[in-house]
Amino acid sequence: MDSWRAWLCWGVGVLAYVAAVCQRTSFGVAGLEATQRFQTGAAALAAFSVVQLLVYAALQIPVGVLVDRFGPRVLILCGAALMALGQLQLAAATSVPGGLVARVLVGAGDAMTFISVLRLLPAWFSPRRVPLLTQLTGLTGQLGQLLSAVPLAAVLHTYGWSPAFLAAAGLSVIAFLAVLAGVRDRPSGEVVAVQPVKLREMGSIVAAAWRQPGTRLGLWSHFVTQFSGNVFLLTWGVPFLVSGLGWAPGQASLAMTLFIPTALVSGPWLGGWVDRHPLRRSNVVLTIASLAGVAWALVLFWPGVAPGWLVILLIITLGLGGPASMIGFDFARTFNPAQRLGTATGIVNVGGYVASVVTMYLVGLLLDLQHTMGLTSQLYTLDAFRVALSAQLLVLIFGLGAVMLTRVRTRRELAARGITVPPLREALRKYPERRRKYRADRH
Repeated sequence: MDSWRAWLCWGVGVLAYVAAVCQRTSFGVAGLEATQRFQTGAAALAAFSVVQLLVYAALQIPVGVLVDRFGPRVLILCGAALMALGQLQLAAATSVPGGLVARVLVGAGDAMTFISVLRLLPAWFSPRRVPLLTQLTGLTGQLGQLLSAVPLAAVLHTYGWSPAFLAAAGLSVIAFLAVLAGVRDRPSGEVVAVQPVKLREMGSIVAAAWRQPGTRLGLWSHFVTQFSGNVFLLTWGVPFLVSGLGWAPGQASLAMTLFIPTALVSGPWLGGWVDRHPLRRSNVVLTIASLAGVAWALVLFWPGVAPGWLVILLIITLGLGGPASMIGFDFARTFNPAQRLGTATGIVNVGGYVASVVTMYLVGLLLDLQHTMGLTSQLYTLDAFRVALSAQLLVLIFGLGAVMLTRVRTRRELAARGITVPPLREALRKYPERRRKYRADRH
């Protein structure tokens, strides 16, 4: 525990997760090229990311069961292999069905990776280190976005479609070999009996986790904070910046990398704030989601083309959504017993991806409808994007309402336990006193 071997095992696991995030986001930088390669419209283009995320979301709970049954090393290896096969298929595909098969493989491999890497932590590290390493795993993995936004995009624009996705497949092969050599499920000599979960038991555990209002609050928190960033990053960000706002492809790719420093700076701060104010976690969720809505409204309804500084502000605001979505997992952790924590975490993780799937496809459908009806001269124009991307605001309003409704039910349960959440005004009035006490306790 906590040895150099543990750090090596975790580091190799994180490398596999970085590769998975790169594969997940790789299609987002190739949206315009995909339209030309597959000779397709916006709705079909959105289907590539929709199918990928549907597979990812659908496999969250089954993957949790498989990790318990076979161990994280096997699942990470299988995930890397599936993603390599998927990117090889995409490199060769020239039709929409062939491309969709590729994204199914990538989505399945991606779904196996993050949960499995997190499962390594309790086996290799003492409990006091696990929360911080969980945050670091999520944050470090986002470097995969940088790999897809800069070097992969450069290969795509310089050498073309097939070399770019062959290179992406090579990254997963490297991750596979590294995991094969450097990752073990637990320290040598430690024997842990694995009890397979029966199908009957799984259904009752899922039902019990869903009945817990805190689980649903986590799901809707994940839903409302993550989806807009996913929509921008995975599918519609580059087409909107290049064809809608007139940015150069290099500028657009560089702007996409802003998600990474935003997450690296805001993630630890949000984690510390939530740790100090656990009864106010939903306020952070509502605030960050509302800021994203305001930023989108300003960019979409700005007279003429929105200025660059405002678009950068939008991207930074969307970047806050990734760390904020981790609050959903914190709800799952604090409102569920250990025996169903993995199931509750899987339920929460479904929220943001379902919202992303619905919104991505809705945006593509609206773009196609406007072009088909003759309302726009080209498929991707600024006016067409104004209408299509405005659909996000409807999904956002729905998600905010769901968070507030489930928060009421969750606080009722807390009140039944004797935990009262004071009004925000009273909490703000007493904040200096609590802050002094907190510092004294830490000292």
